[in-house]
Amino acid sequence: MSASIDLPALVQSIKNWGRELGFAHVGIAGVDLAEHEQHLERWLAAGYHGEMDYMGAHGSKRSHPDELVPGTLRVVSLRMDYLPGDTQMAQRLAQPEKAYISRYALGRDYHKLVRKRVQHLAERIQKEIGPFGFRAFVDSAPVLEKAIAEQAGLGWIGKNTLLLNRKAGSYFFLSELFVDLPLPVDEPQASEHCGRCSACLDICPTKAFVGPYQLDARRCISYLTIELKNAIPEELRAMIGNRVFGCDDCQIVCPWNRFAKDTAENDFKPRHGLDNAGLAELFMWDEEHFLASTEGSPLRRAGYERWLRNLAVGLGNAPSTIVVLEALNARREHPSELVREHVEWALRQHAERQASPA
Repeated sequence: MSASIDLPALVQSIKNWGRELGFAHVGIAGVDLAEHEQHLERWLAAGYHGEMDYMGAHGSKRSHPDELVPGTLRVVSLRMDYLPGDTQMAQRLAQPEKAYISRYALGRDYHKLVRKRVQHLAERIQKEIGPFGFRAFVDSAPVLEKAIAEQAGLGWIGKNTLLLNRKAGSYFFLSELFVDLPLPVDEPQASEHCGRCSACLDICPTKAFVGPYQLDARRCISYLTIELKNAIPEELRAMIGNRVFGCDDCQIVCPWNRFAKDTAENDFKPRHGLDNAGLAELFMWDEEHFLASTEGSPLRRAGYERWLRNLAVGLGNAPSTIVVLEALNARREHPSELVREHVEWALRQHAERQASPA
């Protein structure tokens, strides 16, 4: 790198180029994440990560960007809004026969789109200053993205463990560009702005928060419906309601999300009517239909078998209509033991409700 480069001017250019590429906020962080490293170690020691063994599988690389990518001096942190307009989140949650899918997952998978934009940013920097060392990440490696974003001034980590921004709430994706440039860093916010509010902690359907800033992922609906590979614990199934892929409750009630911005990216807009689909309708998709309808979608992460598992739980919590019961009975002989077990549980819920006095 040439010693004649005006680094403060380069940072401003990086932020301008980032906005041109669709990022709503760009900041620069250093590589000292010691405080967040201690929080991660305590979280892992408590077992709150459940089956997510990858959270502790990379030693200190997750909290040391310069170990993950040797030579890294700074991290460019970027935010891209994903909320696809008014998708009537509260209304869908109040309709137990409908399937609720976390709003980040209604459109195309964000990984490729966002990573391509980060790569374009790196190429633009290279065009300006010549070759330099870099690596782009979008939720694809052991990176403490929220900690980096907080240090880069993009917001603060709220009581629901998500990054919050005073002007944009929390409906956004984060990504990073590791660089070997000694760029001036941005100042983190002087303090967090959750105050006495505990709305996110109080609303959690499964009581996954063991305290402010502490999430037991083993009870989190996003973990249960996406990460967990086996049976969903029976004691948590009724609490899941109609949430079949992820959960947005702690974001929906967050006061800062009054300021959330709709995305400008068409790829994040709902596909296949998934923002207003019935549980029974989705449960009757065969695997071919599932694969065709989720091509390039975050829903593929669950896979067809777990997709049916999640929908069976939703159907067990739905009203005992003919459509719901017919859908469940149609899957009683499904080849997957996992699916059959959740179907039988769902049918028992309906039988018990029907047998109970009004």
